[in-house]
Formats: sequence, C-alpha cells, structure tokens
Amino acid sequence: MQNPIYIVGVGAIGMTLAVLLKQSGKDVTLLRGRQGCEPETEETSITVDYGGDSALTESISIRTLEQVERLNGIILLTSKSFGNQELARRLSGKTNESPLVLLQNGLGIEEPFLEAGFPEVYRCVLLATSQVQAPYTVTYKPVAASPIGVIRGHESRMAELVEQLSTSLFPFRTETAIQQTIWEKVIANCVFNAICPLLGADNGIFHRNSSALVLGREIIDECMAVAEVSGVVLNREEVEGRLLQISQRSDGQLISTLVDINHGRETEIETLNLAVARLADRLGRPELATRTRLLGELIRLKSAVSRVSYG
Repeated sequence: MQNPIYIVGVGAIGMTLAVLLKQSGKDVTLLRGRQGCEPETEETSITVDYGGDSALTESISIRTLEQVERLNGIILLTSKSFGNQELARRLSGKTNESPLVLLQNGLGIEEPFLEAGFPEVYRCVLLATSQVQAPYTVTYKPVAASPIGVIRGHESRMAELVEQLSTSLFPFRTETAIQQTIWEKVIANCVFNAICPLLGADNGIFHRNSSALVLGREIIDECMAVAEVSGVVLNREEVEGRLLQISQRSDGQLISTLVDINHGRETEIETLNLAVARLADRLGRPELATRTRLLGELIRLKSAVSRVSYG
C-alpha cells in the first residue's frame, strides 16, 4: 500500500524530492518547517533542473504544520537540523505511528525525537546535492543511492520505506551499519561546510586545489579520531574518496552553509564541526578536534555577523 508522504522543509532537497515523488505517482505534501509562515491557498509549480536541458515541473501542495491536523503516512524531515528540538515539540500528537525519516545533516540530530517518544525514527544520509536557483526552481545532482538505517524501528519497515521513496533519479537503499555511514557524511560536511564558506568557494575546490584538500585532510583526521574514541572505526581512504567524489560531482555548486551565510540565515554548524568538538570534550579528548572546533567557531561568528547585517 502506498502511503501519503509529508516532506517537512521547503528547501532545495525537500522541493526536489516532492517533484520526483509526485512524478512517480505518489501523494506528496510539502510542509513549511518554520513557525509563523503564511498558509498556502493553491498548489505551487516547482521545477527541478537535473542536468543540461533536462528538467521536471510539478504542481505541489505546500502547507504549514498548523494547517495539517494529522500526518498519517511517511514523514520526511529535510528542514535544517538546528530546529529539531522545536520541531519535535510541534510534531508531537500529529504523527500517530507514522515513521520519521531524517534527511538532515549532523551528529545526534535524532535525539529530540527519541526523547519525545516517537515510535519509529530512521536516519538517511543524503548522497545528492541540490541548490535553489530561483523561487521554486532548483538544480539537482545525484551522487549515489542514499542509505536509510534504523535508529528506532524495524528493519522490515526500513525496506518498505526504501521501496516507497526510491525513484530513478533519487534512489535510496537500506543500510544496517548506519552509524558508520552517518559519521562518513558528518566528516564530509565538517569539511565542506567550514572550509567552503570561509574561502567563499564552491564544492569543487577540493578536487581543484591541493592546498584546500590538505586542510580538508586535517579535518578528516581529527573527526576520524573522535569517531574512533566513540566506538566508530572508519576507513581513511573511503572517507577521503567520498569527499573527492562529492567535490567532483557537485563542482560549481555552493554548500548550504555558504548560501545560508550569504542570505543572513542560521547555519547547521552547531550539529557539524561544533557537535564533533563537543563530543571530543565529553570523551575527555578535546585536543582531538582543535582545527575542527576552530573552523566551526569561525563559521558561527561569520554567520552571526551576516545575520546582524541583514537586520
């Protein structure tokens, strides 16, 4: 049976998924994650450009959380992870037994939903890039099938979710070792979301510039050390290989943190570099994350200065 799909977050990934799922015949609703948004009255035309002259356009229903009394189906979270504490509160009582799938960046971002008692929580590690080019127009580049794993729930349901969410242009796969995969993506994000905004560079900088890659490798080494002390052992070559793969395939695209800073918005750095640094502190090994912490603090400062300038 096909379940309705609710996507919380009208950003680049949320809009991309909505269009591709609607194209495949799914019942899709986009929900604005921020409070205080104006209710929508009509369906909105959204276009996804996925390379060259290839584009898809669909009319998508966009609502606010307050407009929907019950979310009975599959709930995908594509909003920024720094809002999860508040989002868990606002979703409580609306979801019944519906599974939550977090398609967000960050370390420990599922904790608010676990603490609030949501019965099924799954993590997805996105292996795709998408960027807003104009209102309701996004560019999209797939990298590989995005893995989904169980945080709280059942492996059989995980397989059902993968089947219902996968499309030819945005595939998913099951992953039993999701914590290792989460760490691999967190490390890549600690590199991209700190170095690219500070350089004002696009994602391709690491395969084009050897000096940027050297700094990226230092962040990889630090994050891997923290992960190992916390009980997660990773393959060094695979982590760097993933970084370079993303850099090559998203060459020319801007990382979300740089876009957020440029528009005076809050960033996810608290759940990336600074989350790794806080974990190092809790493990009694703060020296493991020296550069990771410094770059995170610089991004936090850069973001704060940008938000002040935007008023």
